[in-house]
Amino acid sequence: MSLTELTAAEVTAIESNSMWPRFLIGPVGLAAQAALAFYWPTGDPLWQVVWTVLAAYVFFCWTSCFHEASHQTICGSRRFSVIVGQVIGTLLFVPYSIYRESHIRHHAYLNKPTDWELWPYSDPQTSLWFRRIFCWLEFPLGVFTTPFAYGRLYFHSGSPLTDSKIRRQIGWEYVAMLITWLVILTTVAVTESWGIFLRAWVIPHWIAGVLQVFRKFTEHLGMKSYDPLLGTRTVMGQTWLTRIACYFNFDIFMHGPHHRHPRASTNQLRDKMAGYQQGNPDLAYPVFPTYWSAIVDMLPAIWNPGVGMNAGAPSPVAEKAQVENFVVDVSREILADSDNETRNNPIELSR
Repeated sequence: MSLTELTAAEVTAIESNSMWPRFLIGPVGLAAQAALAFYWPTGDPLWQVVWTVLAAYVFFCWTSCFHEASHQTICGSRRFSVIVGQVIGTLLFVPYSIYRESHIRHHAYLNKPTDWELWPYSDPQTSLWFRRIFCWLEFPLGVFTTPFAYGRLYFHSGSPLTDSKIRRQIGWEYVAMLITWLVILTTVAVTESWGIFLRAWVIPHWIAGVLQVFRKFTEHLGMKSYDPLLGTRTVMGQTWLTRIACYFNFDIFMHGPHHRHPRASTNQLRDKMAGYQQGNPDLAYPVFPTYWSAIVDMLPAIWNPGVGMNAGAPSPVAEKAQVENFVVDVSREILADSDNETRNNPIELSR
């Protein structure tokens, strides 16, 4: 299993950025699931809707935690991030190691044909109608399409994932996932708890999958630039609701600076984005004050779903380096100059 090689300064920044308050939403989700399971305080449909929405939102937040775990930046202990990621990945049907390997390439080759995480939208060999149908199916069926898309990196004959040790690790994680779910479903069947399982797990999980698809599309769909700051949508919340939602989603809405600096601590991302805006006032960064405004900007792309070349970008040129792990600065370390549209970069803020 690969580990993110962090500098001493990066570890210090991560340790000074306490993630633990974000985990307080976990018990809230468990309480909502318990209320759904046992009809607390009553079985009134209104209560069921309230608890379902709350449980689904907490599940959605755990997908963002899974993302943070793939970067191994939850805390100073990378092993802790791995454990958290393996638990969440098992429950989401996406082995931790395949998500991490796909996500490393997503950062390195954003919006390019080699961005396997954004398949089929990044693949110029897919037809427009195939992308449309896959896109429209993702909204109601994200709990299935997401594991399928990530699984391609492991099962596809053209996969760039050739390291035998990593492939073996992923294989064992798939085995562990199958065994875990066999035990869960057997227990549900033996105890005849299908109603509880449906209310407390299946429905909230399905809704969280819909929210996750909206998040992925809002951050990426229709973006053609290969530059991390210009090729993703960033939400810099101005309202208390957006800021709270961003906080419990591990600041994943600060997507542009996160893509440029995938090893940066989450509490540094807002300042980094503000620094780039001040240093490049002539560049129209896709930064939005609310998540709704970002969604509105994304919606037209649902009819022509694509990124990079499928969104009208020229064919990318060769990168400066082939990447097998997260780097400090994607634009400077990976992108060829002609694929990097950010000019006059401001002085880097401390990491």
